[in-house]
Amino acid sequence: MERRVLTMRDEGIHIDEIARRIDRTPAHVGRVIAWTEIPRTGPRTRTSPTAMQRAVLRLRADGESHDEIARRFNRGPKYIRQVEGLAHYTQGLELLT
Repeated sequence: MERRVLTMRDEGIHIDEIARRIDRTPAHVGRVIAWTEIPRTGPRTRTSPTAMQRAVLRLRADGESHDEIARRFNRGPKYIRQVEGLAHYTQGLELLT
C-alpha cells in the first residue's frame, strides 16, 4: 500500500483523491506518507551462511550426494538443493560487504 500511495502522490494526485481510491481517510494517507520518510533501522540481512548451509556445503565438497545429505538431516533432496543454492547466494553477499 505504501508504494501505491507514494506512486499516486508522485503522479500529482491530491491526498483526498488518494484516500478515496484506497478507501481510507486523508489523515491516514498523510500518516502513511510520513511513515515512509522515517529511516528503517531493522536488523541487517544475513550475509553469511547458516550452520545448516555451511554443513551442506561441506558435505557436498566432500562428495556426498543430495540424497545422502537429505537422509542425514531427515529432509528431502529437493530441500537440500535449495539450502545449497541459498548458501551459495549468501556467500556471494558476504563477498560484497
